[in-house]
This record gives sequence, structure tokens and C-alpha cells, in this order.
Amino acid sequence: MINKEFLPKRIILVRHGESQGNLDGSTYATTPDNKIPLTELGMEQARLAGAKIREVISSGGELSNWKVYFYVSPYARTRSTLREIGRSFSKKRMIGVREECRIREQDFGNFQVEERMKVIKETRERFGRFFYRFPEGESAADVYDRVSSFLESLWRDVDMKRLHRNPFDDLNFIIVSHGLALRVFLMKWFKWTVEQFEYLNNLGNCECRVLQLGDGGEYTLAVHHTEEEMSAWGLSPEMIADQKWRVHASRGDWNEKCPWYLDAFFDPLHDSDDSTKEDEHDCNTSDPNGTL
Repeated sequence: MINKEFLPKRIILVRHGESQGNLDGSTYATTPDNKIPLTELGMEQARLAGAKIREVISSGGELSNWKVYFYVSPYARTRSTLREIGRSFSKKRMIGVREECRIREQDFGNFQVEERMKVIKETRERFGRFFYRFPEGESAADVYDRVSSFLESLWRDVDMKRLHRNPFDDLNFIIVSHGLALRVFLMKWFKWTVEQFEYLNNLGNCECRVLQLGDGGEYTLAVHHTEEEMSAWGLSPEMIADQKWRVHASRGDWNEKCPWYLDAFFDPLHDSDDSTKEDEHDCNTSDPNGTL
């Protein structure tokens, strides 16, 4: 098990700022998705996000023992978002940065004709957002697979202490990516089901999700975010309760009250083997000849 002192204190997920594609959907018909730039508003959103992230990490400037490490999608809009976020950090605060192709945008195909994409997205809503695969592109399930691979690499970085940081410094991972990729990141991390994913709302431009290390070593959204925020994102009351449980849970604990660990997959289960035997006994005594 990884020593808690080497775990990042926070994993901060950031969606890119407003892009030209967000402003005008016809952009995708003439510009490759990976080359679509930020708008002026998107640049400003990213600068403000950087200031807010620094505020969170430094506890309003009260803490000085912290560092950041960045992972970024290779798309132009995420690279530009990272550049503007970086204006809030000095070089001595940065351990490093890695461009990571596995957290790129969902592939919707090559050039995207606006009217055709509108029809395709309507079909996706009927089919289900997670398993629907865009023609010549990817499904959310495909993105889930590559994000899962990225997470394995991230944990190897931590486990092998590749970041060479001072254990007395708070380490913060900042992941600059895209709305769908970040939602499946959360789905994988917290073991949410496909049904739960379908209810999740997209992040706004330069909106963040802060996963923070709880008292016992579990990560949770509930340290930094309110119940109202999590509800607005599409988390159910049960999902929010699980986030609150994680604040004090020991690493590796099993939340028996979490309904999607067992209850979502089975009819009501007996608490013990003894309960099963009692039911079998009742059945046998009610029909001593065993004819029913």
C-alpha cells in the first residue's frame, strides 16, 4: 500500500475554457477538433481558474509548503487553458507537466457537419450516452478504457515516487482535460455505474472538481464541495452520502451502506448464512413431504 505521505493531497480536474467550437458549432466542419482554439473569454476563464486553484491549494495564501504537477490533453484548447492557468504559479511551485493523449477529447469523427452531428446526438440520447459510438469515432465506454489506463500510470508515478517531491510538501495533481473525459475519470475513480454516469451533467468551461484526501486516506469531493453543488452535477443522494462517508473513511474500507456495491445488483440479501438456513428450515417445515 502507498504511504499516505506520498499521496497527492488533491487531484483537481479542470475542463478547458470556452473554445471557438463551444461558441460556434460550425467550426468543427472546417477545423480539426484538436486544433480548435480558445476564445478571448476562454483565455480569461482559464486565468481566473488558475487564481482560484492557487487559492484552494494555498488555503488563501496561508500555506507555503505545496507543489503542483500538471497533466494536460494535447488539444490546442487544453494546452492554452494550461498556459493561462500557469500564470498563477511560479516555477518553484511546479514539479512538472506531462502531455497525456489518453485524456484527450472523445473522438466524434473527423470534420463534423453541424446538421449531421445534431441528428447523431439526438440518436445518442435515445441509445444512451455511455455506449453510443459516434460513426468513425468513439463511445464514452471507449474513453473510459483509455482513462482507466491513464489512472494506472498515474498511480505508478505515485507508487514509484517518480515525482521526487519533499514529503513535507502537499502535492497537488491538476488535470486539464475535457468534459466527457473528466466525467468518466470520476466514474472510474468512485466506481460509479453506467446508470449513474447517464445522470451526470457536463462541467462548465474552466469548471473544476476537487478530489481531496480525507482523514483516513480516501479521496472525496465532499471536503471542498457542498451537497448542493454535487446534487447540481447529477449525483444522487446515495452518491453524495458516499462522498461524505469518504471524508473520514480509512483507505481500503468497504462502505456497506453504499447501495450500488451490492443492492443495485441483487434482490435483498440476507445478513448472514444463518438467515438463509432459517428460511430453508421454514420452507421444509411448511411442506414436510417436500411436494411443493
